[in-house]
Amino acid sequence: MRTIKQLTALALLVAASAWAQQSKKAADSSRILTPQNSTIIFIDHEPQMAFAVQSIDRALLVNNVTGLAKAAKVFNVPVVLTSAAEKSFSGPIFPELQAVFPSLKPIDRTSMNSWDDKRFADAVKATGRRKLVIAALWTEVCLMMAGLDALHQGYEVYVVTDASGGMSKEVHDAAITRLVQAGAAPVTWLQVLLEYQRDWARQDTYAATLEVVRSHGGAYGMGVNYAKAMLGPREGSSSR
Repeated sequence: MRTIKQLTALALLVAASAWAQQSKKAADSSRILTPQNSTIIFIDHEPQMAFAVQSIDRALLVNNVTGLAKAAKVFNVPVVLTSAAEKSFSGPIFPELQAVFPSLKPIDRTSMNSWDDKRFADAVKATGRRKLVIAALWTEVCLMMAGLDALHQGYEVYVVTDASGGMSKEVHDAAITRLVQAGAAPVTWLQVLLEYQRDWARQDTYAATLEVVRSHGGAYGMGVNYAKAMLGPREGSSSR
């Protein structure tokens, strides 16, 4: 028969375990994207698909996709690359995207819906992340179907609107609206980068984040370049 002291110790142990599980659940359910709770998926960023994109300037599209890829690289976020009929129809993924992950081979599919390919579904599951940040061509086909199926399977889906593109602005917007109505959250590539950084006091990723901004952040990047040139580095400064 257990003593009062043993029962008290057991109760404390159970309480500590429950608290730890509750804390983990709270962290996992955070609405904020972090490098620890999310993965980034790139679907079909290939030339044949990009030729038909009219919802966004195609040079800007490549810039944004590359910026998003570099955000994943800076923060060591798991990435899944996939292509459709690379050798027979669509061509290889953007070289700018592949260059960020030179050793990561895209999963080449025939299905328009990535979730229909077991290799893709297994790769996503293997990341262990429940928050999926997805960019794709085209918005109205590959992004929409993958996003809807991911939501149905219990994932949280964040669609990167400016690293995806459709055959017209109308169909792009309609697909994003459908995804949002189903429960997806629309984000932009720069938003993802800065959400990962979150605090400019995080010096381990500070310089790399600013470098991505300077290279791909448009007017924001120009402003950073100007500030650095005019003010110069300041010891202990967190200017950006």
